Amino acid sequence: MTRKAPRRTAQRIQETALALFNRFGEPNVSTTLLATELRISPGNLYYHFPAKEVLINRLHEDFEAGLDALLAQAADVRDLAGAWRFVRELFELMGRYRFLYRDMNDLLSNNHHLETRLREALARKETAMQAMLAGLGGAGLLRLEASERESLARSMVVLATYWLNYEFVCNPREALEPSAICDAMLRGTRHTLQLVVPYLGAGQRAELVRLASAPAPEEDALST
Repeated sequence: MTRKAPRRTAQRIQETALALFNRFGEPNVSTTLLATELRISPGNLYYHFPAKEVLINRLHEDFEAGLDALLAQAADVRDLAGAWRFVRELFELMGRYRFLYRDMNDLLSNNHHLETRLREALARKETAMQAMLAGLGGAGLLRLEASERESLARSMVVLATYWLNYEFVCNPREALEPSAICDAMLRGTRHTLQLVVPYLGAGQRAELVRLASAPAPEEDALST
């Protein structure tokens, strides 16, 4: 049997850092702890990532690549099933990189690069949400004016952005653990799309209820 080639050290560092940041919070994970978890020397860690900020920025770049690929799909949404899938996948992505949301205030106060990039990401999320709502409106599923669409999109983005903080306050010991995060993200998906209900007809409301009754995704989807 051919043995698998070992993963490159930089990749292992990123994967382990993401798991630790997600579970314990980025401020609570030192580079010493990370090196110990990886069973490498601090010098080896420093060779690949000279500062913790560099590692955080690399993880954010990976998140941003996934986010931009997802947001590009928003304009293609033409039905409630597509809207559900889009918002659910957005929450799944945020769940995989949940430390960015859990520790947002700390990250913004200490990392100018993230301060700029996260603000720009918020604007792109709003634009994508507006595109999704416009698609639903064009398909005759939503009844709302352009000014209402802008406000609704912003409300959906605000709710999604701070949903993890709400879950953490409600259940600080378990909410962001791998065993609980899938249910937390499903609740966030449901509540975010609940904001469109007043603009739906009776038939569309029933369809959204059916979609919202779907089970949470498998834990592997949010394995870190």
